Amino acid sequence: MSTRREFLAGAAAVAAVTAGRPLHASVSSTANPTTTLWYRQEAKNWLEALPLGNGNQGVMIFGGVTTERLALSDSTAWSGAPNEHSVNPEAKAHVAEIRQLLFDGKYIEATQLSRKYIAGNATNFGTNLPLPDLLIDFETPSHPITEYRRALTLDDAVAGVSFQSTGQQYAREAFASHAHRLIVYRIAHPASFHIHFAASQLPTTVHTEDNRMVLRSRAVETKHSDGKSGVNFEIHVEVIPQGGHVEPNPNGIEIKEVHTATVLIAIATSFHGNDPNAVCQQTLAAARDVSYDKLKEAHIADYAPLFRRMSFHLGDDTNADSPTDLRRNAVKKGASDPALHTLFFQFGRYLTIAGSRADSQLPLALQGIWNDGLAAAMGWTDDFHLDINTQQNYWAAEVCNLSECQMPLFRFLEFLRIAGQKPAREMYDAPGWIAHTVTNPWGYTAPGDVGWGNVPVAGVWLSLQLWEHYRFTNDTVFLRQTAFPILRDAAEFFLAYMTTEPAHGWLVTGPSESPENAFKDPHGGNASESMMPTMDRVMTFALFDICEQACKVLNSDMSLVERVKVAKAKLPPLQIGSHGQLQEWLHDFEDAYPNHRHTSHLTSLYPESQVDVRATPSLAHAAEVTIQRRVAAPDWEQTEWGRANFMAFYARLLKGDESVHYLNDLLSHATADNLLTFSQGGVAGAEQNIFAIDGNTAGTAAIAEMLLQSQRGEIELLPALPAAWPSGEVRGLCGRGGYIVDIAWRNSVLVSASIRSRFSGAIPIRYRESVKTFRMTAGSTLRIRPAMFDKEKSTAKAALLLCRKETDCGSATRRKVQVEY
Repeated sequence: MSTRREFLAGAAAVAAVTAGRPLHASVSSTANPTTTLWYRQEAKNWLEALPLGNGNQGVMIFGGVTTERLALSDSTAWSGAPNEHSVNPEAKAHVAEIRQLLFDGKYIEATQLSRKYIAGNATNFGTNLPLPDLLIDFETPSHPITEYRRALTLDDAVAGVSFQSTGQQYAREAFASHAHRLIVYRIAHPASFHIHFAASQLPTTVHTEDNRMVLRSRAVETKHSDGKSGVNFEIHVEVIPQGGHVEPNPNGIEIKEVHTATVLIAIATSFHGNDPNAVCQQTLAAARDVSYDKLKEAHIADYAPLFRRMSFHLGDDTNADSPTDLRRNAVKKGASDPALHTLFFQFGRYLTIAGSRADSQLPLALQGIWNDGLAAAMGWTDDFHLDINTQQNYWAAEVCNLSECQMPLFRFLEFLRIAGQKPAREMYDAPGWIAHTVTNPWGYTAPGDVGWGNVPVAGVWLSLQLWEHYRFTNDTVFLRQTAFPILRDAAEFFLAYMTTEPAHGWLVTGPSESPENAFKDPHGGNASESMMPTMDRVMTFALFDICEQACKVLNSDMSLVERVKVAKAKLPPLQIGSHGQLQEWLHDFEDAYPNHRHTSHLTSLYPESQVDVRATPSLAHAAEVTIQRRVAAPDWEQTEWGRANFMAFYARLLKGDESVHYLNDLLSHATADNLLTFSQGGVAGAEQNIFAIDGNTAGTAAIAEMLLQSQRGEIELLPALPAAWPSGEVRGLCGRGGYIVDIAWRNSVLVSASIRSRFSGAIPIRYRESVKTFRMTAGSTLRIRPAMFDKEKSTAKAALLLCRKETDCGSATRRKVQVEY
């Protein structure tokens, strides 16, 4: 059987899993090879399993023939507790002293005092923890297994397994239903099996009765908390068999000789005072009398409209029907596989939907909503890192047409606004709020340890997502009610907190760190603390500029406008250092670690646009020099999120070939066979590869940046198109200002574009070096052809373009709009 026929037959078998319906390999499949991950073998480890999620609960499906492992997780399964004493009580009395030491160039002394007086108390900080695995032990087939297929179809968020043994077709599938708040596992073949929980380090009790099994436990550990504090949680499992016999026992449930069976899994924790038992019971009560077909139908109806807002195809899909692991390994050996790039892009969108729905209780953490247990065991924990990782988790949301997936992040920022008032007041005697490098669901906003934990603009950086949401949607109600109070209070803090640098009269932050990095003290040794590292300048400039714009949009707080304008004018400039690099610190220090993984000063290039290849070409060149120096340094610390950063940086530098280079590097060296990205063993103290979702999400955002940019107040088509993608089509990308954009190209040249506008107004459209301004009305669609950008052909003063209201789709009613260009 050919590879393509193998793929389609396997996909068809999985797709045909429905209640009481026989399976036949000949059933037609709607599976799209370019949006499907598939394999010829079961997963042997966590980074081979396939992820499912409903926004709160996650599960990794291993696809075992004789033992199916379901690795369960919940975003709120946190150890730890609120800490009323997280702020160092000596901080306020010593901030001025530390600042003076820094102004005097005594960096090591200032770092030592900061370690003593600035670092917070992270007792009972906690971490997200993995839940006990659910295991399903099947009878071992008496004959060899053939035609094994394991797949995850992104289009409907369903994972499945199919195989044969002596002519008997076996098929199982699973999905995590946001519609019904549970995980569903379907066994669609005659079977006898034993379902039970695996041993766990957590304190657990299990009760079985009839076809139900209840596990009760507590999320506790001793590395990041006291071993006693943490949420209670319960996992309720209900097996609904067709035929056969059910025999509960203390170790689980025995199911014998059933025709088919559906396993319903409900998970709940006591987070925010919930009653996990009541929640699980209500969840199962709402689902147990619903047929499997209806459960699946509701799941797809709830999920698919989000995913299907976008499509992305590249002309060369030669390898699209090969197993995903073989394709990834071929890229590692130097093969070209554009269709794998589209699959990786859509997988990042899939993970965003699966991990962060509008009503999710928490935003995506370091591992999203999934948990391999490894990050939780590290010193850095599975938490919310605010010095890049949590930000990266949401970079793709707006541009990739998943705006509402940011809602959990915005609610979390409202929480941080309140929690962050404590360190603002107790450390700096300032109004407003502040959050430093790390935070948790318990409201920790104090600094972490000096050397990595004192980044006062970390909360500001995360808050920029609020402004991006407004820029993409023009939602003034959101701006007024949600975004502006958070941004305004952050600005109030920095207006009170910042001080004047004596040499130039600049307004500066400090003591502060450029995330996790250090510099060489001119007098000897290494230091981490300084005044106004470049990232602080980038974020405070952005904050003041945003508040100025927001006040004008809302026509309110005009006194704040004048204050932030004055403060913004006093900020230090972005500077170019002696090596031609963009300076990372206020002074041109030498790097203590030239190979360091962080390049936080390049936030000026992306996600901000304070450095721009057209507006500030010398600074853009300096940013590229910074990248080149990092990569050229011996033993460059290559991380998954660092590679994704470089993809985005080069897209902003309009160098698509370099972006694709780092995409292939990410796929080859920091992406597992299941396409989840990971922090490499050997970096940041890790001894083995540890899943981190930021490479997936930021990588997806960077790919979008190669195809469409809108940060300059114009829509730019194919700004960083690489030679590796000569032909393709993308539909459903979003641009700032309320635009939805479709683009098609052939032989590396624009063929057509379609721009749908949610609002009325003029919009400049750029293709290469040509810019044309068009006026659109709300709901209209602008059809773009390359000739519009051809100066020789654009001799007419106006063109009649066909536009139509989106609400009139399907009707013959069209109106002609005269557009100047």
